[in-house]
Amino acid sequence: MGQFLSFAPLVILFVIFYFLLIRPQQKKAKEQREMVAALEKGDAVVTSGGIHGTITGVAEDTATVEIAENVRIKVGKEHIVSKKKK
Repeated sequence: MGQFLSFAPLVILFVIFYFLLIRPQQKKAKEQREMVAALEKGDAVVTSGGIHGTITGVAEDTATVEIAENVRIKVGKEHIVSKKKK
């Protein structure tokens, strides 16, 4: 019984650590994966480099983003951090 009580604070600390740090990070990563999977032509997006543009094409791992009239760049989908509201 005494051995269990000596580990109880460690277990409680791990549970607190999980719910305050690990779980929210996993939830945010899941939302990011879902957003990237749902990208389609015409979506206004922002890249991790701060570039704003509109998606003109989507491939398996990349997206073509138009950042100005007739100026298109290819970016990895993992670098698209947000989708702007229409």
